[in-house]
Amino acid sequence: MKHILAAAAFAALAACNTAPATPVATTIAMPMPEITIYHLEGRRSERIVWLMEELNLPYKLVFTRGDLAKSMAAIRAVNPGMPVAPTVTVGAEVLTESGAIIETIINRYAPGKLTPALASADYSQHLIWMHHAEGSLASRVIADYRVWMINPPKERSRLVDSEAEVQFAEDYLAKHPWFGGAEFSAADIMMVFPLNFAMALNIVDKTRFPKINAWKAKIEARPAYQRMLAKARPDGMVGNLPALPVHAPSGPRPGQ
Repeated sequence: MKHILAAAAFAALAACNTAPATPVATTIAMPMPEITIYHLEGRRSERIVWLMEELNLPYKLVFTRGDLAKSMAAIRAVNPGMPVAPTVTVGAEVLTESGAIIETIINRYAPGKLTPALASADYSQHLIWMHHAEGSLASRVIADYRVWMINPPKERSRLVDSEAEVQFAEDYLAKHPWFGGAEFSAADIMMVFPLNFAMALNIVDKTRFPKINAWKAKIEARPAYQRMLAKARPDGMVGNLPALPVHAPSGPRPGQ
């Protein structure tokens, strides 16, 4: 009898070790606590307001209209260790980082929304752009802007600079309608801020990127985007940064 039980146990163990793992997708939304977005007008916190409008989820929006200093004071009161916009409270949790906030809200409270199917070809590209927006694009665009405000550019780097980053996005949109691939996704929400920053502040020549301009027009026509603007930017941009007087001329890049 012992030998029979041992053989059965061994067979079960072998089956566990050889059978392919089946991914378990979360399809049931968790109960959602109160979500509060601490906001600065015209800044990255717009992404979270826009997300909630796209998902039709309830939220509380906290900022002082037209007063960035008072809005920042409200953020500092909630998140003194890292007072940044967005700061979002989800129940008792205090969250920062746009991408992390977006993924937390979608995965917990709107599973499957604004995200390509896990097994689709679009999923990995969507995820790349979710992270590329801040990890590569925003960092280079903002660095170029700060340096060039001090020392106006005469030429561009032959390595990867802000223009190369924007061109990378342009090339992707030449083959796909959205940064999520075939459908609008949270990746598009992430990409708007750094591309607007690059073009509005003359870091790149916006006339050279027709695919991005067409994508921006589609974005700005979305009802949820319009609702975000009405709620989060009621008076337009507050505390505008000055545009560069001239953007650096384009130059050859490796392989060109």
